[in-house]
Amino acid sequence: MVRRRQWGAPLGLGLALIYLSLIVLIPLGAVVWKSQSGGFSEFWNSLTSAQSWAALKLTIYSSLIVAAINLVMGTLIAWVLVRDRFPGAGIVDVLIDLPFALPTIVAGLVLLALYGPNSPVHVNIAYAKIGVVAALLFVTLPFVVRTVQPVLAELDTEMEEAAASLGASQWATARRIILPNLLPAMLAGTALAFARAVSEFGSTVLISGNLPFKTEVAAVNIFNQIETDNTLGAAALSTALLVIALVVMLLLEVVRRWVARHG
Repeated sequence: MVRRRQWGAPLGLGLALIYLSLIVLIPLGAVVWKSQSGGFSEFWNSLTSAQSWAALKLTIYSSLIVAAINLVMGTLIAWVLVRDRFPGAGIVDVLIDLPFALPTIVAGLVLLALYGPNSPVHVNIAYAKIGVVAALLFVTLPFVVRTVQPVLAELDTEMEEAAASLGASQWATARRIILPNLLPAMLAGTALAFARAVSEFGSTVLISGNLPFKTEVAAVNIFNQIETDNTLGAAALSTALLVIALVVMLLLEVVRRWVARHG
């Protein structure tokens, strides 16, 4: 049988690659090229300057904490939304997507009004590292929830019922049946949350106070360097964030695929 040549596939692939190059690859390549324009020694000196290095360390530590919390709490929230029935579940489900729709600078303003110096609940975390973590938690919450939720909804409950009928405890059922099926989605959502936290700007710029060596995150440091016309330093720090996010996401993807094969 003669196969008809499909002209649409090459055309679609070509358009997709052109669009991806214009929107993602070329801009990222330009940033990396700019960071290396003064040579590796200049790149390293810009990256390891005292203020940039402090901002980078705070960003990585905060993002790791946020990713770990979201891994647990995001999975728990997804479980409650899928497996439990309670009044207002639909409203809660809609609110999960609020950080996606809300401008991040508005999120920072809301957090500052609620947990700032004039807090109505008498909790002041403004201009402190915990405020940075709170802002990052707010904007990254949906990633794990929305990644785990559809997988959990499609999970066959008959396997759990069969395990229970054979005398398996709830812990054994969760460890041997539920967790292996959810772990790839949990890791994928965690990787997305980490990548978003590393690059976050708007929600942190107000509540952190941008105190150098204390609460200034990498994205804010990059903005400040652009304002002072230090484009090389901004490009160097941007490249470091790009590499960190890519490495973490690739590592988690390798783990996710290994779990999917051997789970």
